[in-house]
Amino acid sequence: MLYPALRMLAGAVVVAATLASGSPALSRGVPDGLAPIAVAELPPEAREVLARIEHGGPFRHERDGVSFGNRERILPAKPRGYYLEYTVHTPGERSRGPRRIVCGGAATAPDACFYTDDHYQSFRWVAR
Repeated sequence: MLYPALRMLAGAVVVAATLASGSPALSRGVPDGLAPIAVAELPPEAREVLARIEHGGPFRHERDGVSFGNRERILPAKPRGYYLEYTVHTPGERSRGPRRIVCGGAATAPDACFYTDDHYQSFRWVAR
């Protein structure tokens, strides 16, 4: 039972260290109402997608990199086209599944990325 507590503490340390590093994308802090998630806490498939985003691809799904409309209004309000979405493969799922990473800003150097595992019902800010 100690392991989850240690993992949570490690995640908090990573977030604090990341915020303290002065990275321009993170220096503004966590977007209002969105809990942070450290990269190390993401499923391995999501970490792979983040690496692909930073390298400009290749991506597994034809809809990866398309504009995300933020119709749910959970993410911070930005101009249309600011957010791009990417599929995070769900093992055992035949379709694209519910998991996505949505990033805002430049395609290969986003200002911020967000993770959802419930098809846009909720998001967590990816602390990198």
